[in-house]
Amino acid sequence: VQLQASGGGLVRAGGYLRLSCAPSGRTLRTYAVGWFRQAPGREREFVAFITWTGSITNYADSVKGRFTISRDNAKNAVYLQMNSLKPEDTAVYSCATPGDRYRTPTRHEHEWTFWGQGTLVTVSS
Repeated sequence: VQLQASGGGLVRAGGYLRLSCAPSGRTLRTYAVGWFRQAPGREREFVAFITWTGSITNYADSVKGRFTISRDNAKNAVYLQMNSLKPEDTAVYSCATPGDRYRTPTRHEHEWTFWGQGTLVTVSS
């Protein structure tokens, strides 16, 4: 199972980016999708997730009110809209899904089975 995150780049503090997560070879429609990030020299941390129905979202406190996770099942994609970016948001952002369809996971990494290659977000001050 392959997931691909895209949309990263270099942006100034206060700017915005929209990340996309798309699978190859399967549908995302019946899976929750989460975003995680890893900054240089730091452990990977949870950012946000959305359930397969899209009815429930969950955010890390550090991004709440600035980031929005959404999904378009018709396009088989999940997005992370990142506004009011800060230098501390600089990281490689990766998307992931649980191993089971219809499952609502928690923020814990061990509940997320399939991971994609990340996309680098760099926020300059």
